[in-house]
Amino acid sequence: MSAATAPADERLAPVSPLRRLLGRPELGAVVGAAAVFVFFSFAADSFLRAASLSTILYSASTIGIMAVPVALLMIGGEFDLSAGVMVTTSALVSSMFSYQMTADVWVGVAVSLLVTLAIGLFNGVMLIRTKLPSFIITLGTFLMLTGLNLGFTKLISGSVSTKSIADMEGFSSARALFASQWNIGSVTLKVTILWWLGLVLLATWILLRTRAGNWIFAVGGDADAARAVGVPVVRTRIGLYMGVALCAWISGQHILFSFDVVQSGEGVGNEFLYIIAAVIGGCLMTGGYGSAVGAAVGAFIFGMTINGIVYAQWNPDWFKFFLGAMLLLATLLNAWVRKRAEASK
Repeated sequence: MSAATAPADERLAPVSPLRRLLGRPELGAVVGAAAVFVFFSFAADSFLRAASLSTILYSASTIGIMAVPVALLMIGGEFDLSAGVMVTTSALVSSMFSYQMTADVWVGVAVSLLVTLAIGLFNGVMLIRTKLPSFIITLGTFLMLTGLNLGFTKLISGSVSTKSIADMEGFSSARALFASQWNIGSVTLKVTILWWLGLVLLATWILLRTRAGNWIFAVGGDADAARAVGVPVVRTRIGLYMGVALCAWISGQHILFSFDVVQSGEGVGNEFLYIIAAVIGGCLMTGGYGSAVGAAVGAFIFGMTINGIVYAQWNPDWFKFFLGAMLLLATLLNAWVRKRAEASK
């Protein structure tokens, strides 16, 4: 067969922008975000005000900081049901250690980081050693942390909340890092927005530009096949769980230094918000597909919905209905996008 008639390698064929767009996991989330934005723009007169948009961004950032590592974990084929209460654990450890040891709050912050990372390590090691589903492992961690949060807080503080640490040394500098804000006219921008955007950029770089990103997709797609070609499956899974723990520490310190006290019962149920934001953003429940940008867009949809309902003066009891409807629609749309992307290859 001559060179002129030899079949071309399809991997070298040019890909049209439309096909490339259809292959992006965050496509459905972007379309959904645009629809929600337009809807509340007409449904609520105050939705487009600068002050309202800053509130929306803040709400999105508090969910997005955790949605990003949860999305990476889901791309890797695993779940973490302890993520919500782990945030509270991080804040409680930092607060109670600082107060009881009468130390600089930065000592409590450092101890909290070590404890939170240890929880992430525990989840990863238990998953590897026991071979149990991540749902069971992290559900057990969720229940244990919920009990520890309440039990230790009541034992040490005598109530369900911690003592104020606002007058302790180092509080101001810690607040500047984890809970500062800037006023630009009528707009208030909080530092969590910067944390959120920074984590999205970092996670996107990891997924698309590093070997670790290839490992995450490979482990989520088929762990046995990934192991067969030399992917460090154990290290990748443990690293993903510790990434969730690191972001839980960041979120926990924000809560602590925003209010200077922590309620032991906070965080229960938030793990579902992080997972739903990731799913809305294009992550598949089966792993191997998704993006950090999509999770960020999913968190932004949450921010718009939570505040849009308030601005439209609707009964907030309907929020859970919208949450369930968004989850179902996003899952169906993501499945359709995935099928179109595979059909176009």
